[in-house]
Amino acid sequence: MNFDLFISQVKTIASVLSVKLNPDGSCGEICLEAANDQYLGTIRTKREDFVPGRPYDSYVPGDRNYEAMSYRCIRENRMIHAYVDAGQYNAWMEVYMIPLISDEPNKGYYLFSYDMTSKMDAEKLSDVAPETAMRMLSISVRLRESDDFQASMDSIIREIREHCEANRCNIILTDFKKRSASLLCESIAEGEEIPDSDAFLTPEFFNVIEIWDRMISESNCYIIHDAKELETLKEKSLQWYESLVAAGVYSLVIYPLKAGGETIGYIMATNFNSDRTLEIKGNLEVATFLLAAEISNRQLFKRLKILSDTDLLTGLYNRNAMNNRVSDIVSGDNPIIGSYGVIFADLNGLKTINDEEGHVAGDHLLQDAADVLRATFSAECSVFRVGGDEFMVLVEGHTEAEFDQLVKNLRANCEASKNVRMAIGTCYGPESMDVRTALHNADEAMYADKNSFYEAHPELKKRK
Repeated sequence: MNFDLFISQVKTIASVLSVKLNPDGSCGEICLEAANDQYLGTIRTKREDFVPGRPYDSYVPGDRNYEAMSYRCIRENRMIHAYVDAGQYNAWMEVYMIPLISDEPNKGYYLFSYDMTSKMDAEKLSDVAPETAMRMLSISVRLRESDDFQASMDSIIREIREHCEANRCNIILTDFKKRSASLLCESIAEGEEIPDSDAFLTPEFFNVIEIWDRMISESNCYIIHDAKELETLKEKSLQWYESLVAAGVYSLVIYPLKAGGETIGYIMATNFNSDRTLEIKGNLEVATFLLAAEISNRQLFKRLKILSDTDLLTGLYNRNAMNNRVSDIVSGDNPIIGSYGVIFADLNGLKTINDEEGHVAGDHLLQDAADVLRATFSAECSVFRVGGDEFMVLVEGHTEAEFDQLVKNLRANCEASKNVRMAIGTCYGPESMDVRTALHNADEAMYADKNSFYEAHPELKKRK
């Protein structure tokens, strides 16, 4: 069959490809049979160098997802239209595949045409089936309107798993700089006995995640349709292959979550309904776009919150964080439940260190003081640096005897330190005690302690 005249009449980038039809009904080799000048220009091949009938990957890099769409076009005898992130070209591609009449029983043909742009076209990405649009709208609304982000993500990942008819679906967040990964959310089908995700999210498993990144960089996702395709994974990562087999996985789809040009995580579904691959890909394509944006925004918000509440020198909470905590207690937005205690501590000698040894030495002294406070108080206690050399500790959920012991421990740890000396004031009282009164009383007691110290050691007074 000669397609040269036919393809030369197509004004857009176009080619004709063939798909071998195996006796068992499966599809085999894909070959490039004809191409117009526009297509040859995109693959940098001169007309005289083009040889019809060669495997398509003789001219362009092989792509498993492209092959899957080609097989679906021929097997189901229907047009394929998709808008995809063509990762290997760093571009977005609108793809059309149209099945053609074939007079060869062991070969199918299709017209392939595409348009490529460097930036994503939101209108094309949103041009999806009505049921997909409703599903994506539901995801967007839940993410924006719910105050419980984690609950929303748990609900969304369950819905995605059910739509994929998968036995498991999860979102794994990644940090390539720290080479770390964590599970954001997961849904497992009822009755499935699947190993805990935390069991494989080890530092060593990040080697596998880096393999994901390389495999997906060749396309916009990675798909294994059946156990036969799973066998091909042995050559790429035996560790990953063995972990999938141990978990009973025979098919999977992985999409990256990208924001700001970086991969921030992956969404993965295992043992999905591979008969609905194109439909599932279409849904995940849009879903990952929405989820990546929301997750990235939340991560940015958390980073800004940490920066706004953290003293950058010591790593403790700062005065802004203390003021916000006090405000929440007074307003009742986040009240203290039960008796509590407040500790004010003033670092002795900072001014003298700064004057005589320089501010770098003074910064080291402040960091040493922060280390003493961290060593004394558990994570349940909030420790703040509220001024140049002043610290405050809010102790909740402890009896008065436990509170007094913590204060004794703080004094002992200061004595054991080579250079940290603190004046300490405390106040302990019932839940009904106004936190502002407690702060004032602890502050007054701290100054009284400082004065007593200098009365006993007048020779050290200059070291305030």
